Amino acid sequence: MRLRIASYNIHAGIGSDGQFDPARIATVIDELNADVIALQEVEHHLIEEGDFLDYLAARTGYQAVSGPTLMRETRHYGNAVLTRLPVIASQRRDISFAGHEPRAVLEVELAVASKIITVMATHLGLWPSERRSQVRQIVNLLQQSHSDYIWLMGDLNEWLIWGRPLNWLKHFFRYSHHIATFPSFFPLLSLDRLWVMPQQSLLSVRAHRSKISRQASDHLPLVGEVIIET
Repeated sequence: MRLRIASYNIHAGIGSDGQFDPARIATVIDELNADVIALQEVEHHLIEEGDFLDYLAARTGYQAVSGPTLMRETRHYGNAVLTRLPVIASQRRDISFAGHEPRAVLEVELAVASKIITVMATHLGLWPSERRSQVRQIVNLLQQSHSDYIWLMGDLNEWLIWGRPLNWLKHFFRYSHHIATFPSFFPLLSLDRLWVMPQQSLLSVRAHRSKISRQASDHLPLVGEVIIET
């Protein structure tokens, strides 16, 4: 079974032109036509009398799983997963670093035929020491997983290809890719990542470049084609 997966930092619905336009994000999600999408920077504020994530799910036909990291009085903020596949369970894993913005891994278990897939959606911190701590925790979670497939997706905020966090993940997944996704209007940095285990199940990885994806957010979506043996 061939599936498409994607990671997309939607920048709270604010485009490269500085305008808040949730409909553009929904359009890009439609363009991706992915089976599972990991979202970052999801602002949980009201749109058309509903939550932003619920709005995106309703507009695009996905089931939404929320994983906020910042709990505010007015609105929450964080990660989310959109999926067309059946959800078995989900949990939020705190990987925060003291004194910095709270961060987490949203872990969602999905079922495909007789296989279990664990999706790990995350958005790492801005400081090197913070990311090193967070990737150590993620590697520990990866090592404990007994799922048939693991998909780690998100904005890792790591632009140094020789940095220790990327090397640790490369050691676990046995490969790496460096595809520029930021800034969306002229991509130079490979901040967004998509890692798959077993590695041979990943067929390809690419940035999704379209006229509207260059405007809808400050990141381009990252898209992977995977194969599941059923």
